[in-house]
Amino acid sequence: MTIELRGRLLKHEKLAKYTSWRVGGPADQLYIPQDRQDLIEFIKALPDDEPVFWMGLGSNLLVRDGGIRGTVINTKGRLKAMNLVDGLVYVEAGVPCAHVARFCGERGLIGAEFLAGIPGTMGGALKMNAGAFGGETWAIVKSVEMLNRLGNVVYRKPKDFTVGYRSVMGFENEWFVSCLLTLQQGDTVDSQKKIKVLLEKRGATQPTHQPSCGSVFKNPEGDYAARLIEQTGLKGYSIGGACVSEKHANFIVNTGSATAADIETLIYYVRDEVEQRQGIILQTEVCILGRAL
Repeated sequence: MTIELRGRLLKHEKLAKYTSWRVGGPADQLYIPQDRQDLIEFIKALPDDEPVFWMGLGSNLLVRDGGIRGTVINTKGRLKAMNLVDGLVYVEAGVPCAHVARFCGERGLIGAEFLAGIPGTMGGALKMNAGAFGGETWAIVKSVEMLNRLGNVVYRKPKDFTVGYRSVMGFENEWFVSCLLTLQQGDTVDSQKKIKVLLEKRGATQPTHQPSCGSVFKNPEGDYAARLIEQTGLKGYSIGGACVSEKHANFIVNTGSATAADIETLIYYVRDEVEQRQGIILQTEVCILGRAL
């Protein structure tokens, strides 16, 4: 029996409007699933050799100007179920991290407040072990659901992955669709206050009103990428429409006319300058995809 897909399939769709940097060329096709079951059916229908890429809020992502050859699946506004299951928090991959922090805080569950500082979805946080303000995603993960190329849902535990700082090594051709978070019961008011303080700190120290991807570089052990970049004198340095933020040196902002090439060139310029002047090679945190023009 043929199952009719209920989502939106867009051909040669420009990705700039889907990324937080507001840059990026077209994808061969972009699929916006209606819901979890629709996503499963779509994956089943794809050719075995079709390249598949995932996008949530489009943060921590640089899509080159030549775009992506393959299929991009966008979960923004989709895969958004979140509820309590036997004292655990069930979260689908498309839920923004900030919503997870608020959901937990309102119920007096403590330990997820740091998620308020992550400008992406739960799926992206799982993929990279996203962190902020001293917290990391996989520290609160009980289990995950993965979707494979056959359209089968597989349950996995944290021990099945190699998890490090901003790094998660898992299984090829499996993608996160949900997770169960384990948190401690605490005080609702205190949790909500902590979230408010974290958001105020984020607003005061990060260029939240300009297009960026979040942090560009990982913090080297025992130091901060922003400090090294600022010490190298690169705050405000620009290439084309891409500029190292005056507010936070580990952010590169699109001042309005940047291309993906401008941003990528600036990333490598910053990395090289820091290496030459500070003797430290910064590792990129941002995921760079697609082809250059």
